[in-house]
Amino acid sequence: MAKAAKTAIKTKDARAAAEAKNWTKVIRAVRSQKTGAYTFKEAIIHKDKIRQYLAQK
Repeated sequence: MAKAAKTAIKTKDARAAAEAKNWTKVIRAVRSQKTGAYTFKEAIIHKDKIRQYLAQK
């Protein structure tokens, strides 16, 4: 049987755990002009700056 994934942040510092929840992994599809194929760019962004990140080209 497979183990269930644990998504809880395990740390002794509650403040650090609360701050870690403010970050989000963003995956953006980018199309190559040369081949037309899509590649994926991953970044870890603060939740307040996600719209700015996705708006830029």
